[in-house]
Amino acid sequence: MESGKEKINPDASTYAAMLLTWHRFNPESANPVVQAESVPPTALLTRLVDRQLSVPHVISNRMFTSSEEAAEVIKTLSKAAVHLNMSKVVSELGHAEVIGTHTTDPLDNVPEATPVLRVKVPSLEDDAEVETQPEMEIPFNLDNLRRHLAEVTLARRVLPEDVASRQKLLEESVYEVAVERLKHQADLFAELGLGNNSLLQADLQRWMWDWHSKLKVRLEKEIKAIITAEKNPKKTKTISHPLSPYLLLVKAERLSLITILEVMRLQGSGGVYDGMKTTRALIGVGKAVEIEYKAQVCRNNKIHVPTSPRLGDTGYFSNMGYRSLQERRIAAAKHMTDGEGWTTAWTQPVRSKIGGILVECLMDVAEVTRTGVDKSGKAVSEVQPAFYHTYEYLRGQKLGVIRLNPIVSDRISKDGLRETLHPRHLPMLVKPKPWLSHNQGGYLYNTTSAMRFKDSVEQESYLKHASDLGNVELVYAGLDVLGSTPWKINKDVFDVVLQVWNSGERMGKVPPAVYDKPEPDVPPNADTDIKARSIHIQRMKGYNQAKANNHSERCNVNYKIEIARAFLGDTIYLPHNLDFRGRAYPIPPHLNHIGDDLSRGLLKFGEAQPLGERGLRWLKIHLANLYGFDKANFDERVDFVMDHLDDVYDSALHPLDGGRWWTKADDPWQCLATCKELHAALESGDPHGYMSDLPVHQDGTCNGLQHYAALGGDDRGAAQVNLSAGDRPSDVYTHVGNMVERMLEADAAKGEPYAQLLVGKISRKVVKQTVMTTVYGVTFVGAREQIEKQLKDKKDLKEEECWGAASYLAKKVLLAIGDLFSGATGIQVWLNLSARLVSKSIPAERLPEAMAEHNKTSSKRSSKTVLPFDRLKKEQMTSVVWTTPLGLPIVQPYRKANRKQIMTSLQTVYISDPNSPAEVNSMKQASAFPPNFIHSLDATHMMLTALECRTQGLTFASVHDSYWTHAASIDKMSKIIRDTFIAVHSSEVLEKLQAEFLERYKGYKVPLVHLRSGKLISQLHAAGSRIVATPEQAKTLQAIKELLVVSDTERPTDTADVEATSNSDPELQKLLNVLEDQELDEDEDEYDSPRTQASRRRKAEEDRANIELMGKFVNLTDLLPPLPKKGGFKVETIKGSQYFFS
Repeated sequence: MESGKEKINPDASTYAAMLLTWHRFNPESANPVVQAESVPPTALLTRLVDRQLSVPHVISNRMFTSSEEAAEVIKTLSKAAVHLNMSKVVSELGHAEVIGTHTTDPLDNVPEATPVLRVKVPSLEDDAEVETQPEMEIPFNLDNLRRHLAEVTLARRVLPEDVASRQKLLEESVYEVAVERLKHQADLFAELGLGNNSLLQADLQRWMWDWHSKLKVRLEKEIKAIITAEKNPKKTKTISHPLSPYLLLVKAERLSLITILEVMRLQGSGGVYDGMKTTRALIGVGKAVEIEYKAQVCRNNKIHVPTSPRLGDTGYFSNMGYRSLQERRIAAAKHMTDGEGWTTAWTQPVRSKIGGILVECLMDVAEVTRTGVDKSGKAVSEVQPAFYHTYEYLRGQKLGVIRLNPIVSDRISKDGLRETLHPRHLPMLVKPKPWLSHNQGGYLYNTTSAMRFKDSVEQESYLKHASDLGNVELVYAGLDVLGSTPWKINKDVFDVVLQVWNSGERMGKVPPAVYDKPEPDVPPNADTDIKARSIHIQRMKGYNQAKANNHSERCNVNYKIEIARAFLGDTIYLPHNLDFRGRAYPIPPHLNHIGDDLSRGLLKFGEAQPLGERGLRWLKIHLANLYGFDKANFDERVDFVMDHLDDVYDSALHPLDGGRWWTKADDPWQCLATCKELHAALESGDPHGYMSDLPVHQDGTCNGLQHYAALGGDDRGAAQVNLSAGDRPSDVYTHVGNMVERMLEADAAKGEPYAQLLVGKISRKVVKQTVMTTVYGVTFVGAREQIEKQLKDKKDLKEEECWGAASYLAKKVLLAIGDLFSGATGIQVWLNLSARLVSKSIPAERLPEAMAEHNKTSSKRSSKTVLPFDRLKKEQMTSVVWTTPLGLPIVQPYRKANRKQIMTSLQTVYISDPNSPAEVNSMKQASAFPPNFIHSLDATHMMLTALECRTQGLTFASVHDSYWTHAASIDKMSKIIRDTFIAVHSSEVLEKLQAEFLERYKGYKVPLVHLRSGKLISQLHAAGSRIVATPEQAKTLQAIKELLVVSDTERPTDTADVEATSNSDPELQKLLNVLEDQELDEDEDEYDSPRTQASRRRKAEEDRANIELMGKFVNLTDLLPPLPKKGGFKVETIKGSQYFFS
């Protein structure tokens, strides 16, 4: 029949018989029969679909007399459909009712989560009477997620055991099925007679199909017109770069679909209501076209998506991670045909221009019909554009915006796009692919980078080079360990979360469905008292902000609950990658163990271990820690739990209708999970043999300060952060709070109003975040915001008093920390100064060219031209780069982005190109280096701990400085934590960093004129930096005399180190003459005020000093300050500290 010899077309019964035959007699069946012409399921499915036969009809054919056989055939066909990327067939098979009778669904008897609703904005179409109760609707993004998770659930019904196929299905491209969905809905409306009935039922899907049909034709014409115009460049002078080669890479039909989906996806993004920023939309559409073209090439040739070329690449294939010579040969053939077109990254200008053409065409053809009612009650309709372009002002800047017609924005939340959520937003069902290179690892079918680059080509280049040299194997191995940790959803906790969620009440940090705080009352004198009115306005602003935040938090929790529900019963995995400092993060953002208390409470390990005696003790200690009783010694924490055992049991058995003791914990959902685990263990009959899968934590005590104390050998600081042995844990936050309280008492006695207001109200919680983040470079402004939030939460002060009180208190807290951790301050200063010098340095080979350009431009200046001190700043291109103990190169990405003006067919857009060289932001490089360096150290410590835990067979997870394992493994992990910390800090970390700087920046020169910025000279002097000069040299270096050591006997800094470039003396003399002439002219003005004259004199003195330093440079390596002296603390001491991590 298939070949046509029988002149009879096969029907559903034919294929049912063939599938049944394959099931019963295939080579792997119980009764295999070898047939020369047997047809495998993939071929059968392909032919069946080609003949447009319904797969469910085949499965339900009377040929299947056994439901068990039908279920097995459905599984076989589902695997074949996944292999062939036929997601529509998978969906159809998922709805086969026969599966439900044979596979236990983990979602049986689990109610759905009530979605977040918002008030529906009535459209002009809605001519019904106004109801007293507003109509509610699900926000678009949440509806989108729910639709996709329904597919996840469906896949589990079809393929309950084949998790690899389910993972492949999760990672399938959205574009393959989008056009079929749109066409199907358009055909359905036509069948129902609604083809032209847009006045009665406006539907987003049908609109989009209409736009797609029109846009496809319009694009075909537009591309032909562009090709014609480019062939006659004389007639069209505006074309600076041909665009037709890019537009021809993807068919017009696909271009149309990409444009519509991308524009609709971007709606409401970037802080613009009911629309999108034009720049973002154009670049987004252009980039989507680029990605689709490369994906097409790879799909056609069955190869992985290539990476873009990086700096320093020598060959084409060094950028490709191909698996076989055959794939390389295919790529080489394509390379010969297309040149580098398909692998080279498109530039931002190209993306924006391509996007401009596509979006403009969409705006021209996309129309909707709006209807309203006139005064006589008659319906009036009008065809309007679906999109329009306008401008709005955002923070004082004119911003181009593409807005949606109100009828479209009203419908978008209700209908949704049914666009598949990106698989990187979801956990994996199989272990992640091991990291093989900088962009090969994690998800099985989607390319993911091992590091999250912040638009920095440098970072990517350094990582790729280190990866090619094999220097980051331990980092990749650490990511593999973190990603291979199995997780499950804790159903006991999920059931309670779902019940609380559906009830709509506030509990356990779950926000209420309706904001439950009262609106501030209007004071009676608001109309007459300006101050009272101002205070009320401020309170109302805070109330409205809190109300909006409640809705946002509710949506965030809704995401977590929906994802947790979809993966109930599954073992899941969280692939990890790094930020640019080396810290590891799970790639799925919505539900992971680095999330909030709710996320952590919903997760447990996928494997269980028997508790044992020590494990049971640690489970109790863990419960006390979660409740907030974590400042006592371990025995007291165990006693705390035993004293509250009735509360623990009540929480486990009656979480919502009992005493709700767990809700008063610092981390309520994790506390509830631990209560249930402890209750189950104690009631199991054999608590020591109970199989526990709950993660138990070991947290560092202000881990950043622990690293500083170890680096500086700071005995006093080490004692405060539990590096030293002690009978009880030290609490640095309480200590700082007490220091601040004493300062307030002294100030209150002197009459300071804020001190009098705050005395007795400084709790540990008020200062905790500021103390914790000081080590990571928190500024005064940041500290003030942190303390203001805590003061508002405490409600001891009126809201309008909190800002001034926080400003006063922030100064006191920062002062107390500086006194307590003087060792940390010294290291911070050294790191900051080193980074400032590095960012101000210029490679020696650039100096002749830079000075030549300076001299060339200076010869053209008039006498009144401003002195060219900023010319050398343009040469400051040096980022701070260092290598972690694990070999990972860290590059700080802070640069002053060059914005470029691009003319598109829609509007002029300004974009910053990350690939173009840009001057470094020296202040940001300096302020960020201390915290980034400490982050890289704690990341190293975590990675080493992960690797050693895997070596010893322990399950391991981490949240930066909080390490997790089974309760029974805590003692082993505690020893590993201490051993790895000692290993890190026994390797002379700062000395190696200094040596790396001296080697990496050898020959780099610092212009002396740039040392005169702010207090840099005095800070360098205080840190120990010196420049040795002869008396003759010192005469021309008076502007930096603080740094000079004038000596005839000591070896002076080389003439190669402090030098005037060629031809500079005549030039400098000329500038001095110009300056003197300007001073003579200004002295004749007798009408200036004394203040103006003094300011002018200071400016002239500054210019004179700068002129004297122009063209003089010093080696960066000679100017680096010496390392601060190390204290007497020995890091090996932590072996005796039981509260180092606890």
